[in-house]
Amino acid sequence: MELNDDIYDQITDLAEEGDALLSNEKLEEALRKYNSALNLLPAPKSDWEASTWLYTAIGDVHFVAKDYDLALDAYTTVLKCPDGISNPYTWLMIGESHYEMDQYEKAKENLLRAYMLDGQDIFEGEDTKYFKLIEGLVDEKA
Repeated sequence: MELNDDIYDQITDLAEEGDALLSNEKLEEALRKYNSALNLLPAPKSDWEASTWLYTAIGDVHFVAKDYDLALDAYTTVLKCPDGISNPYTWLMIGESHYEMDQYEKAKENLLRAYMLDGQDIFEGEDTKYFKLIEGLVDEKA
């Protein structure tokens, strides 16, 4: 099942606008764009590929805003979307959200999942504190 071309184009345009706003740290405006795009998806929203990247983007907005509960909600929703469960970035951000909420055991579990899917590369460009949390676990398994 595919989206109508017009709907898909509207969704991608809104997402691109949201990406530009997020890059400029206009978080509320970015969130509005992503939610508008998400609202164009037929129910159930989690059945559509676009929902994977839209919920991820929504999570990213909340993460940047340091609203880790809402970020975690969005990233967890990605797991129900197409290819979400196999996406290392999803697990990375779930782990980082738990870390920022001082839930270190949950953070370890999810950061380790990200590592198992993509190796140390997934941590490139991220704060080193996240990899350091699992570094001993990775060394033990090597």
